[in-house]
Amino acid sequence: MTEARSKTSWGENVSLNAVQALAMVIESENTCMATLRHILVAAVITFGCSLTAAEEPVRLDRNNLLQYRDVGGRIRPVRTSADWQQRRADILRGMQEVMGKLPSQERRVPLEVSVEEEADAGKYTRRLITYQSEPGSRTTAYLCIPKDVLADKRKSPAVLCLHSTDDTVGHKVALGLGGRPGRQYAAELAESGYVTLSPSYPHMADYWPNLARLGYASGTMKAIWDNSRGLDLLASLPYVDDSRGFGAIGHSLGGHNAIYTAVFDTRITVVVSSCGFDSYLHYYGGAEDNWYFGKGWCQLRYMPRLSNYRGRLEVIPFDFHELLGALAPRPLFVNAPLHDGNFRWKSVDECAAAARPIYELLDGKGNLIIKHPDCGHDFPAELRVEAYGVFDSVLRPESK
Repeated sequence: MTEARSKTSWGENVSLNAVQALAMVIESENTCMATLRHILVAAVITFGCSLTAAEEPVRLDRNNLLQYRDVGGRIRPVRTSADWQQRRADILRGMQEVMGKLPSQERRVPLEVSVEEEADAGKYTRRLITYQSEPGSRTTAYLCIPKDVLADKRKSPAVLCLHSTDDTVGHKVALGLGGRPGRQYAAELAESGYVTLSPSYPHMADYWPNLARLGYASGTMKAIWDNSRGLDLLASLPYVDDSRGFGAIGHSLGGHNAIYTAVFDTRITVVVSSCGFDSYLHYYGGAEDNWYFGKGWCQLRYMPRLSNYRGRLEVIPFDFHELLGALAPRPLFVNAPLHDGNFRWKSVDECAAAARPIYELLDGKGNLIIKHPDCGHDFPAELRVEAYGVFDSVLRPESK
């Protein structure tokens, strides 16, 4: 007999947060209709995920990925790649339960790329572009092309460079154009000969797509879709060599953004994640205050539905244990510093320990690389160089 989780009341978990926020806005003398609409949209987005009170199967063990649930609901051991694909499909369903559905292929409309600015950056040309990621939405990005590639002397592999949290300069951070140092991997990879694309992240700096109008339940899923369309853009460029796939790299916000995107889009064949995650169970010590609507992972630009799991984090239907496994056997380089104030390195090791049996099952032993530099929430230069070497080993092995 299949075990079941207890029923959940959305009203007890999230609606109170939205109502309280709405009351605060109404009481403010500075209330405007745009702000009011913003909060109402947030409530609707979050409300939409939890009205079903039907009992659901108990969540599979995040620390044991060598099990799956068969069509009859029975828990079975994972012994083959085909078995694992059933567990992996469950992980993707869990992600979409929280993030909202991945858009359908009909949204892959013509990209209609527009070059807004162009600058000489020494060894490469930097272009500020926009592309149509879906009907009614254009995404801003920096496209960097080595000059010898532009001169038709060779084709180059490409890397998706996802920026860290920055409400002021946004994706410029990945180019070293403001913000904190150590995040300029898009510029460094372009200087080393890669084509790089650095899209903006939703609801950060000057990129504010209307998530509700576009049908998104989270900024996370909008980012995944924008990134996937960015890969479409790279694949369309005559000077890009995508025969070995693409790389994806990111720090902090970009670190988990890279993982989320690569789980859904397998054209990404190698991933670098710096200071990007720990288990949801261990996020800031599991403190409940971080799981209210509008805080931490529960902000609109991330996954507001996660506020439904406040006080019961163990039943969130996916975690980084499973996401790392879902990337297998693709090479994954993780920078998890010993003194990162955002994400706990011991928790990262727990996630990796759960994923390694899947890497071994899929003949990817050694492809999951975890590093623990003695620093804070940073991406040290020597670790970036090592990470770039992992890209080289996959995307341009002839250089090794």
